[in-house]
Amino acid sequence: MRHVLVTGAGGGIGAAIADRFAADGCRLTLSDYRADELASVATGLREKHGVDVSELPGDLAEAAFAEELVPRAGKLDVLVNAAGIYPATPLLDMTAATWDRVQDVNVRAAMLTTVAFGRQGGPGAVVNISSGAATRARPGAAHYATSKAALEMLTKACAVELGGAGIRVNAVSPGFVTVDSPANPVTEEYAAAVSVNPLGRRGLPADIAEAAYWLAGDHANWITGAVLRVDGGSTAGAPSLPLHWDGQTAVQQGGHSHG
Repeated sequence: MRHVLVTGAGGGIGAAIADRFAADGCRLTLSDYRADELASVATGLREKHGVDVSELPGDLAEAAFAEELVPRAGKLDVLVNAAGIYPATPLLDMTAATWDRVQDVNVRAAMLTTVAFGRQGGPGAVVNISSGAATRARPGAAHYATSKAALEMLTKACAVELGGAGIRVNAVSPGFVTVDSPANPVTEEYAAAVSVNPLGRRGLPADIAEAAYWLAGDHANWITGAVLRVDGGSTAGAPSLPLHWDGQTAVQQGGHSHG
């Protein structure tokens, strides 16, 4: 029976990941700064799957809490760093405190938990939850996009240094996922703008949970340092754009435009 620690498990993607591992009979340790929501998720998993679930609520922005989370959980087989915050802050309104909190939760905490996981020794698997924002900036998300770009490089750096111990470190990069989260609310206008993709639907937390579960399992045992884009194809391109020239004319005249 694998022991799995999931951060950010109080709702949304983190809770869905916890549910997927619970369905496999795993022993779970869950963490989130929202203690009431975390307790509700834990109770639901116990009732639904009959698994052993422990709760370690706390704020991952506090270095001491992040450093001690893995030792408090006990010997782990899988660590999923799903905790993340994405406040909307226009660049000219950015403060050091706002910037630092996003980096502390989204990047530093994942580093500290992964270091602690590595000190336990392998074999094992770490899965970080990144975002399409790692490669594509947007207004109000300079801190968030930067944190996710850093998380993806952290994933690779940890894979390089921990591979010798049999610890694989990978990341899942979701596209827009429908999550009803009071901690990270989005408007419908924003959701409609960012959720266009070739497969024609918004992501579900379960889509990301399946990818995280797979990366942590034996079927991915020769994969490390990878970032799996689970985004309905939005990274591949934008299907809603019109043709930018008359196709018939282009066939007749030939040639290329390099604009």
